[in-house]
Amino acid sequence: MTRAAAFFDLDKTILATSSALAFTRPFYRGGLISRSDVVRSAYAQFIFLASGADHDQMETMRRYMSSLVTGWDVAKVQEIVAETLDQIIDPAIYDEAMELLDEHRALGRDVIIISSSGTEVVEPIGERLGVDIAVGTQLEIVDGRYSGEILFYAYGEGKAQAMRDLAAERGYDLAQSFAYSDSITDLPMLEVVGYPTAVNPDAELRRTATERGWPILDFRRPVALRQRIPVERRRAAAVAGAGVAITAVALGLAWYVRHRR
Repeated sequence: MTRAAAFFDLDKTILATSSALAFTRPFYRGGLISRSDVVRSAYAQFIFLASGADHDQMETMRRYMSSLVTGWDVAKVQEIVAETLDQIIDPAIYDEAMELLDEHRALGRDVIIISSSGTEVVEPIGERLGVDIAVGTQLEIVDGRYSGEILFYAYGEGKAQAMRDLAAERGYDLAQSFAYSDSITDLPMLEVVGYPTAVNPDAELRRTATERGWPILDFRRPVALRQRIPVERRRAAAVAGAGVAITAVALGLAWYVRHRR
């Protein structure tokens, strides 16, 4: 049997911030980056939130992040993300996005986050949100440290291919599935499903969505996740959350191996 899924970009779609750039200050306090890196990342965050990122800017970001993380201790990164996730990400969840996630769950659809941010950031956020699968950019790890090589960049056509591969693995009917994103760089992701929606779109995506008759949503209400989700549900998510990343890795292992090769 085929079934439908709902695929969500993360930044400016579910989060009112950039998930990767949001951790620059904790990384600075943890000794991973310099003060100048903080300034550059803050500027990039401002540009991203103000106008989005086109293809050239995303490629520049890819090269910059690849160079920046080379040699970082993976365990240290995971520790910093775990310790600071609530204070950084928790207040930046769009209430409207949470309503959408709940709606798709209620209709029996799997909810999947697919983001260009690294898996070390994307998976813990996915756990907090209770999604079924969280897919992020895969960085090569050698002897517990990032080598600087990007094994899979969850961007552009890469996102669309990941969606097709997941559909083949899990029996999703993409023609009956949904996708949400804010950026024209995610056009391949939106085109691969039957029901695309532009969320807080940049100028080019807004124009494209208007021309094609796609729904356009403008989210305006970031709320604290702990206020949005009842205590009982948060406790259940905390217990089940440990399995989210494991499930994502287990179900997508063959897919990741193919891309790594």
